[in-house]
Amino acid sequence: MALKNQRKDLIRIGVFYDGNYFLHVSNYYNYFHQRKKRLNIAGLHEFIRHMVANEEGVDPNFCQLIEAHFFRGRISAQEASQRGNQLYNDRVFDDILMSEGVITHYLPIRPRGGRREDKGIDVWLALEAFEQTLYKRFNVLVLITSDGDYVPLIRKINSLGTKVMVLAWDFDYTDDQGREVTTRTSQELLREVTYPLPMHELINDGLKRKDKVVENLFAVQDYSQPRQATKETITDEETKRARILSVNNGYGFIQYPPNNLFFHYQDVEDGEFEELIEGDMVEFVIGINEKGQEVAKRVRKVPDYDVNTW
Repeated sequence: MALKNQRKDLIRIGVFYDGNYFLHVSNYYNYFHQRKKRLNIAGLHEFIRHMVANEEGVDPNFCQLIEAHFFRGRISAQEASQRGNQLYNDRVFDDILMSEGVITHYLPIRPRGGRREDKGIDVWLALEAFEQTLYKRFNVLVLITSDGDYVPLIRKINSLGTKVMVLAWDFDYTDDQGREVTTRTSQELLREVTYPLPMHELINDGLKRKDKVVENLFAVQDYSQPRQATKETITDEETKRARILSVNNGYGFIQYPPNNLFFHYQDVEDGEFEELIEGDMVEFVIGINEKGQEVAKRVRKVPDYDVNTW
């Protein structure tokens, strides 16, 4: 089939990742989609080249990814070291990004109003994307985000004469705790871009057709995920009491000398994981995980009246 045009000049592509969004999507494919694998950075970049080539009507060899940038908030090394494999997983993912030439941008996650926020990371992404487009003269800027807050950025990029492609995922699933999770991309964002890609549709269709470019979107390696609960092994049946040090998405830590004890949401009895917050008193027994490390099992929140009399 003939190409739409016979353009021969190089199409320069810049890619900018909203890191939290990308990892959310990758978690979906790893845990809840039938593919059961994470997104592969190298495969994603190859997919982008082919999509740009298709939209521009040129051979993929004339579409080259000039730069890629990844933006995300990050907890401190000290806190990560207290979260089981978190520090190691972060380093593994950094190695993957580095091997693919992706430039990383991190800001510290800080407590604010009782919540943890990576304040300013979206502003940094927008400023960097505009500046790099201005100086590197990308023909196509690719954004991996769902956030309508980037509409002003897209309008600025359009004013430079650069086309914008957004990789957009819309999906629904029920998580392990029975909660309905819905992910939608801002419609205002999609209206502003030149090439909006419905990734959920493209991927599902490509997998059915066994499209090699789509199949290569999924990685063999794993990265940046909390450890999963394994078969229970109890080493000490005596019930202990201590306070919650931190609670995260699906796991947490209990302050218990000499080391903080990891626990998975499946180890919380009576389905009360969502009710746990930092500082809560809990009861638990000590078990051993698959790596021989002590962890908390049979975790149960101690009622307030029981705490006051303890």
